[in-house]
Amino acid sequence: MADHKQQLNDLLLTAARQSASDLHLAVGRYPTLRIDGILIPLQKESILTPQAIEGLVLSLLSPEQKEIFLKEKEIDFSYTFEDKARFRVNVFYQKGYMAAALRLIPAQVKTIEELNLPPILHDFTKLSQGFILAVGPAGHGKSSTLAALIDEINHARTDHVITIEDPIEYVFTQDKSIISQREVKIDSLDFHSALKSLLRQDPDVIMIGEMRDQESISTAMTAAETGHLVFSTLHTNSASQTIDRIIDSFPPQQQSQIASQLAATLVGIISERLIPRVEGGRIPACEIMITNPAIRNLIRERKTYQIDLVIETSMQEGMINLNHSLVTLVKTKEISLEKAELYSLNPSELRILLERS
Repeated sequence: MADHKQQLNDLLLTAARQSASDLHLAVGRYPTLRIDGILIPLQKESILTPQAIEGLVLSLLSPEQKEIFLKEKEIDFSYTFEDKARFRVNVFYQKGYMAAALRLIPAQVKTIEELNLPPILHDFTKLSQGFILAVGPAGHGKSSTLAALIDEINHARTDHVITIEDPIEYVFTQDKSIISQREVKIDSLDFHSALKSLLRQDPDVIMIGEMRDQESISTAMTAAETGHLVFSTLHTNSASQTIDRIIDSFPPQQQSQIASQLAATLVGIISERLIPRVEGGRIPACEIMITNPAIRNLIRERKTYQIDLVIETSMQEGMINLNHSLVTLVKTKEISLEKAELYSLNPSELRILLERS
């Protein structure tokens, strides 16, 4: 076990030193890092055997976590490595063997500027109530964006911020705000219990790590309706798709009411893609939707297919169309045309915009 613990520490240190976003451990493979979106096997290490994986995985787990894992076959948790780095960990079984995916959580919360995000995001941190979503594929910066917004509030406002996370990712250093970070299974029995007691804890600002179901969506909208500023994430590709996903997660007889509630509470949606830079590293391309009267009407009337056009024609209000964001990155030589086309939801429109610019 001591050998496995040392090997694990060496792998975690390598991941941190090489600024990897993830470390993957799987039988029959070298330990593998994800750097700038690309999987890179650590070929100086040994190929992982079932026994090696079991030793590495079990050295990550506390006795309580081991019991849960062996019973439920998978578990999420956070892991702190010698005050050097934190990881969000998922251990699971595949083909009967243990495996693990570890996401590196940077020790410092980066600012909106450091993340190369649009300055309009500062406006979201000045609001007293409303519902704001960060959306996009897994691993494309949603958690980092919400952390930047929460930390800006922390340094500027005297609020009580409550986060519900599974597990806790970024750890905030309290400044002007009180920040209560609640980890599911450690600080609350389960996600639903944490949501149920949320509004009894006198929050001003709420962050729900991920909206998973009707209950979490309902809680978020009710909290926004009753005078709170609420942040959360969803795995969707665009603002219009996000609105459809939220409404469609409810039974048909409730959807009209949910659409009205969403129209009344939603303030904005930040949709992100982290794109490989020409010079190395990754940079975000963003779609920003800010809910104005036109968008509220479209949500209520279930005409979400028209939202993209409103975003495109409302740039003077601070909205950003994803293709315009990609065009800017191509013109400034941050990303290649090939990458822009790969990440665009409408490549033919992208090419037309580039020809005009």
